[in-house]
Amino acid sequence: MTFSEHLLQLRKSRGLKQPELAEKIGLSWRGYQNYELGLREPKMSTLIALADFYNLSLDELVCRKR
Repeated sequence: MTFSEHLLQLRKSRGLKQPELAEKIGLSWRGYQNYELGLREPKMSTLIALADFYNLSLDELVCRKR
């Protein structure tokens, strides 16, 4: 699973729309949408906000496996 696919899955599992999630973590809707579409990669501060929101480690958030 790609990072963008994982973001989509996480958001939908919480029953949120993109604008709702973007607001909760302090992003513009369009900015967040670009992450789900795989057009851009988030900054570290955004990754941390997403991991905190979903209560995941950064490794879990970005689908990193050892």
